[in-house]
Amino acid sequence: MTQENLRQELSQAARKEWMSLLATAPEPRLAALFDGLDAAPGHDWLRAPEVGGVMLRGRTGASGAPFNLGEMSVTRCTLKLPCGAVGHGYVQGRSKRQAELAAKLDAMMQTEAAAEVEEKILTPLRQDRSARKEARAARAAATKVEFFTMVRGED
Repeated sequence: MTQENLRQELSQAARKEWMSLLATAPEPRLAALFDGLDAAPGHDWLRAPEVGGVMLRGRTGASGAPFNLGEMSVTRCTLKLPCGAVGHGYVQGRSKRQAELAAKLDAMMQTEAAAEVEEKILTPLRQDRSARKEARAARAAATKVEFFTMVRGED
């Protein structure tokens, strides 16, 4: 694998991670963090926010025949910053504002503003996600039942 291919794979993995973080962040938290940025750039719409549906499919036992599980609403958009960076936003549900914020932040992560976005938005979102995960694990651990067997005195 060449150095350039390795760099592209790493950048794709990093982008996949921040896109996931932006898509799953609670909208009020994402909006509050975005408002804390020094300068939010303008943009041109390539695809205005639109709500649609996707079919969720599953497999029995992870390897069986696929079946339709149900439908889910998804909002998507694509925008272009004045500098030429293109950002995409895909979020579960019907929040056009969250999709716009995700797309704008995705585009900003491809510019010189990436360090500021990482520090002021992505790092706090990672911390929030980690705290939610730990709280969920603590609630699950509280319901754990320890089973043990006592040996009876008979042979």
